[in-house]
Amino acid sequence: MRTLVLEDVHVRYPGAQAPVLRGLSLTLPLGGIACLLGPSGCGKSTALRAIAGFEPLSSGRIVLDGRELSGPSAHMPPERRGVGLLFQEIALFPHLDAAANIGFGLRRQTVAERERRVRELLAMVGLDTLGSRMPHELSGGQQQRVALARALAPAPQLLLLDEPFSSLDAATRDRLAGEVRAILRAAGQTALMVTHDPEEAEAMGDWIGVMAGGQLVEWRPSRVAA
Repeated sequence: MRTLVLEDVHVRYPGAQAPVLRGLSLTLPLGGIACLLGPSGCGKSTALRAIAGFEPLSSGRIVLDGRELSGPSAHMPPERRGVGLLFQEIALFPHLDAAANIGFGLRRQTVAERERRVRELLAMVGLDTLGSRMPHELSGGQQQRVALARALAPAPQLLLLDEPFSSLDAATRDRLAGEVRAILRAAGQTALMVTHDPEEAEAMGDWIGVMAGGQLVEWRPSRVAA
């Protein structure tokens, strides 16, 4: 089976007395959506950074679809991992319209290929008539959908989402979680999100991983997947 596998992953920051991640192991089938749930400081964001290649492992392995990203004898650079990122800070380029923001990472494609991909993504996130809008002309939810489309533009094998809705109001956050899940499912996108909100995790994930003290203490199907 094609999977993302974390195998007994330990991460220790220089000078720290204890590891931030202590034997984290999980298996996520490609095409699935999982959420790591837990309070601040439990290690969930460190897990994303390790998968993305921004944190070296003290021990353990991370394997994506048979490719060892990090392990005893390998540390693949972030840009070669096929991993996309969506963070809390939306960070759209304020001088570029929505379409140009989405197409920013596609500069190696021809103009025609880039324009076709941008149109496809604008339609996918429900903004097909708003491609010429500047970021300040969009609502917070619309900006987050542009950021999602930008992250999906290079067709990453895995998308990592770090508390992507935390800056939004509760009503927008609840609505957008369902919308983003539908977009990811329609795209067949494998995704791993971290959050401290149990309802958000249940709305987004096929699987829920509960973290405490740098360890995974529970891994179960979500209500939406049941």
